[in-house]
Amino acid sequence: MAIGVYGTVRPSDVSPEDVEIIMIYSPSRDQTETIVQKKLSATTLLKPYFDDVNTQELLGGLYNLTLPAAEFTSIGFYTLYLRPAQIRTKISDCGILSALPNVKGIVINLDEVPDDFRNKFEKAQELVGYRVEYLNNGQKVPNFFRIVTSSFFCEPIVTNETNTSQKTIRYRYVENNTNLVFLTLSPSNSPSNKTNAVPFIGQPGQSIIISNTYFNPTTLEVEIAEHDISTLAVGIFGNQTKSVEDGIYTIYDSENNIYKQYNLFEVRNQFNELLYEVREDRGDDIDISKNFDNIIE
Repeated sequence: MAIGVYGTVRPSDVSPEDVEIIMIYSPSRDQTETIVQKKLSATTLLKPYFDDVNTQELLGGLYNLTLPAAEFTSIGFYTLYLRPAQIRTKISDCGILSALPNVKGIVINLDEVPDDFRNKFEKAQELVGYRVEYLNNGQKVPNFFRIVTSSFFCEPIVTNETNTSQKTIRYRYVENNTNLVFLTLSPSNSPSNKTNAVPFIGQPGQSIIISNTYFNPTTLEVEIAEHDISTLAVGIFGNQTKSVEDGIYTIYDSENNIYKQYNLFEVRNQFNELLYEVREDRGDDIDISKNFDNIIE
């Protein structure tokens, strides 16, 4: 009997502050160019559900997404791209630990980290499991990343090189009172079958993107239309009246409020022959005297 590996997809317990929402708008499906692209506040729009209000236990993977009317003002198609929040910063240095010369990593200066994400760096091991992607000349290196395996505060120290009078800068872990964080990455060690093949982990001054791996990016499409099922039902099944005297055709909603009004008339030629029967939308020129309750009473 074969013994396999069993598992399941775990619902994410991600915090809204760890999510980015990017909105892309296009007036039609035929237009492929981006008309509007902006970032929405996930902390404002994304709210988690709780399994039990007494214990405040997150109902993993289930969130309520609010769509603000102020952002969806035009008829068309809106694509919402939900992805892990991206922390854009720079590598201050690439170094090794003084006590463990085989441990290599990158050093991040907290002064280069956006204020909204500084708390991620100020807690030991908070960044474990995060993904590091690299930028060259402002362009992200495609399909290349490293995974953070540890994160601790550090400080630089000057050490002597073996068998030489030269000195070099290495790092050691400290508890606090420093702006430097040492991140170890995987892979960072050479393979045993080729010890001189050192994996690339970045270079000083290089821009990087650090993001969590709590969930996979997802997209939602929202279509804003002039009519929905309820308004179409009003036009088909709602109460209607036609004024014989002035030809005003009125459609009412479920509460007998005036929903639409049209002018109904005929177009004839010089010989009084009927050419067209016309229904013309009155727009905002509503005749409120055609109130449904007044007519039927």
